[in-house]
Amino acid sequence: MADLRAKVLTVSDGVSGGTREDVSGAALVDLLESNGYRVEERRVVPDGAREVAAALEVMAFGYCGLIVTTGGTGFGPRDETPEGTRMVLERDAPGLAEAMRLVSPLGRLSRAIAGTKGEALICNVPGSSKGAVECLGAVLEVLPHALELLGGGRPH
Repeated sequence: MADLRAKVLTVSDGVSGGTREDVSGAALVDLLESNGYRVEERRVVPDGAREVAAALEVMAFGYCGLIVTTGGTGFGPRDETPEGTRMVLERDAPGLAEAMRLVSPLGRLSRAIAGTKGEALICNVPGSSKGAVECLGAVLEVLPHALELLGGGRPH
């Protein structure tokens, strides 16, 4: 079995400011680990496109694996995770974003995107722990194959 690697980026003013617990980040780590992923890094940044882009650039540099962002995908004035993600993506993966949106009626309100940066696959999911787990769960079964393809057929 391939070595499945993952990183989680929580995008939240409240979590970065210490006024809220990172519930969705923890839920994603649990989901990933229970599905055979080794979570190598967790980061938190405040909302904002520039903050997201800067963190993703660092996290994706020389990395072959999955990066999941949680938070900032809705219609709030500070929800700019898709814009920040788009700044670093080299190729879009619209099928992943579409599949995640179809998981529930509220998914239709998601502006989340997915795509690649080098050999890293980046997926945005909502900031609620329920939404984050549901959305990532909707694509989890195809991600190992996507990561294998990104790595040129090499195990991760």
